Amino acid sequence: MRDRGIMPNKHTFPFLIKSCAASSTLNEGRQVHVDDVKRGLDSDEMPQRTVVSWNSVRAACVEGLWLGDGIGYFFRMRGCGFVPVETSMVVVLSACAELGYLSLGRWVHSQLVLRGMALSVQLGTALVDMYRKSGALGCANAVFERMEKRNVWSSVDVACDDIGVGSTWEALALFAMISSSNSNKNNHDICPNYVTYLGVLCDCSHAGMVDEAYRYFQEMECVHGIKPRMTHYGAMVDVLGRAGWLREAYEFVESMLVEPDPVVWRTLLSACTVHDVHDHAGIGERVRKRLLGMEARRGGNLVIVSNMYAEAGMWEEAANVRRVMRDGGMKKTAGESCVDLGSSMHRFFAGYDPCTDLVPVYHLLDDLNLHLKVID
Repeated sequence: MRDRGIMPNKHTFPFLIKSCAASSTLNEGRQVHVDDVKRGLDSDEMPQRTVVSWNSVRAACVEGLWLGDGIGYFFRMRGCGFVPVETSMVVVLSACAELGYLSLGRWVHSQLVLRGMALSVQLGTALVDMYRKSGALGCANAVFERMEKRNVWSSVDVACDDIGVGSTWEALALFAMISSSNSNKNNHDICPNYVTYLGVLCDCSHAGMVDEAYRYFQEMECVHGIKPRMTHYGAMVDVLGRAGWLREAYEFVESMLVEPDPVVWRTLLSACTVHDVHDHAGIGERVRKRLLGMEARRGGNLVIVSNMYAEAGMWEEAANVRRVMRDGGMKKTAGESCVDLGSSMHRFFAGYDPCTDLVPVYHLLDDLNLHLKVID
């Protein structure tokens, strides 16, 4: 278009930006944005907002794990007089699910009932996922039973509920139902997909079902044409690693059709620290070199290596790794927990947090520790 001397206008750039978004080409999208600004067609603030634009920014926040911002935009949207639609509710329920924000999720559920919104597949699945991840398994199952139409996502969520309470065989029986429905002409919408198989492999991992995991992994592609993703390879490594099959796990990684990512190597190294801390098989050292070759400055990797040396009584090597971390300013990302209390979400990090609001909490913990020592 430019080669023909036709200049872009305000109607041109939205299509270009949508194309960049659909193809996940961030750099090209930035170039389009810059060109938009240079031509004076851009505005830092949207002069007009709709429910669609509000939902888009909230979905971006949730996908980027800016969960608090995503929830905040939901209430800002309501404050501006916009009535949430189904997509709005699905996005905020996704944020609640990731945070385990049960009280807010229940409030959203109540709003659905008050507004008389139909329990569609998307809404029902979002509710099931929220209740499941918040620990309210009974509510998750109740919503699932009320859904007139279900898809593979809602079925997987309920299967994960079964896995969470230890009902491995019930979860696999549900998977068998989903898989067999592929031959039922009326149930094409609940054919197994890549998430289904990921859940099944994780289930096999926790149950120690190695042979079954191998069978499902092969069946995924040979029967249903689902190519394994990195997460599936990682799940299989976890199956073998948890069972103590370290050599088989290493050979599996070496035979992967794609280049294994650091998560796969880290999973195998963690298994080595549990089942072969003295590295008699020599696998731990090989995995360590591969992992540190990819992520030499990731604090979590060095902590695993240091702990492995310490467990084996190699104190000098463990101290050297810790020294490298200290000199390089590397730290392991602190663990984080969220507690839903009094309709508010409180976040806690591992280690001491100097936030003044937490001082009374630390005093209470000190009192509890003292009380436990007295009782002991």
